[in-house]
Amino acid sequence: MPSFLPPITSIGRASRSVLAALLALSGTAALLAASSSMPRTETIVNGYFTEWGTYSNYNVKNVITSHTVGGLTHLTYAFGSVVNNRCTLADSYADVQQVFTAANSVNGRNDSSTANALHGNFEQLLELKRLYPNLKIVMSLNNGAAPFQTAAQPQNRKAFVASCIDMFIKGQFAPGIEQVPNIFDGFDIDWEYPGTADRENLIGLFQEFRRQFAELRPGLLLTMAAPAGSWAYDAIDLPGAANELDFFNLMTYDYSGPWQNTTGFVAPLYESPLDPIPNDYTIDQSVQGYFAAGVPASKIVLGIPFYGYGWKDVPNQEQGQFQPGVPVDQGGDAYSYIVTIMSQYKQYRDYYTDTPWLFNGSEFWTYDDPTSIRTKMRYARTYKLRGAMIWELSSDLPTGDLMHAIIDGLSGVGR
Repeated sequence: MPSFLPPITSIGRASRSVLAALLALSGTAALLAASSSMPRTETIVNGYFTEWGTYSNYNVKNVITSHTVGGLTHLTYAFGSVVNNRCTLADSYADVQQVFTAANSVNGRNDSSTANALHGNFEQLLELKRLYPNLKIVMSLNNGAAPFQTAAQPQNRKAFVASCIDMFIKGQFAPGIEQVPNIFDGFDIDWEYPGTADRENLIGLFQEFRRQFAELRPGLLLTMAAPAGSWAYDAIDLPGAANELDFFNLMTYDYSGPWQNTTGFVAPLYESPLDPIPNDYTIDQSVQGYFAAGVPASKIVLGIPFYGYGWKDVPNQEQGQFQPGVPVDQGGDAYSYIVTIMSQYKQYRDYYTDTPWLFNGSEFWTYDDPTSIRTKMRYARTYKLRGAMIWELSSDLPTGDLMHAIIDGLSGVGR
């Protein structure tokens, strides 16, 4: 726990305004002073959009109907795939083939009936970009660690990067489909996770992207979905990566989850005194770890989960916190689902960090809500982080409640 915060309890007596004052007294004043002297940079609000959301009727149009697209600076598409040292489509039907009707398309019209026309999510992203030309759309690449390990090797990386640029920047998506360039403005590397042996190859991969970007056109983006735990980020040359990346999408979530048979918080800002697992298991510890490694605040985008996890058969002790239990769902559940079951539970909230949880005597749920998100955005402002990243957009309510909490929180609305 940071030295400038008192012990956190589930029942607090001080005013919530105490948190803002305590944050201002952070022991990392030197870092804050340094970052405050840097040139002002754009605040990032980066939402991951999943290609598979379309199968549950979450489409590109939804970022408009939720009235949140105006607050997004970046939309990162998940995912493109890495196969045999080349970039490929992960789901060609969702990406380029699905035909959208007027009811679910961005422009309110039926998709073209031309045989070789681009369809799918990519066509919808193109329509979105026409309406919001300042929105940056980034392709996130993900297919596990092994494909990246080989693609990033010196003998493979040049051709690998060229294949990614040909497909996603130049728009050569598939044979028989018209070429549509510049839908995407760059790449997000979601390599989970590089090992120590990959340290030089990771930086070499970033440098190869930068080299080929420079030959193509200025302004292309390169980001990384970055691990929150030191067990993973210690293997990465973080200062070297920061030199090549526009920013890190720091995955400050999944500190606890269904891989454990003990309840915990999915994305705690600070450590609870009840938590039996010390160190490296809070957002603050992750952020401070990146600072200590030499990553500037202007390169850190704070990850916010729009989902939660549940456990059942939990003993009725400590309001269910850090107790043995059986995971409810290995994949987690969207905030939009958790809202529908809230009336069946009592809601608790940590007074200093605003972390919420649900407990009914035997079932426990951890998640973020607008209140806890606003507190995290206050933290991001205090440490002058670059902004916030969302995993992932379809898990919000149709009215975009969580997104609005991020947008308002980063701008200081309601402070």
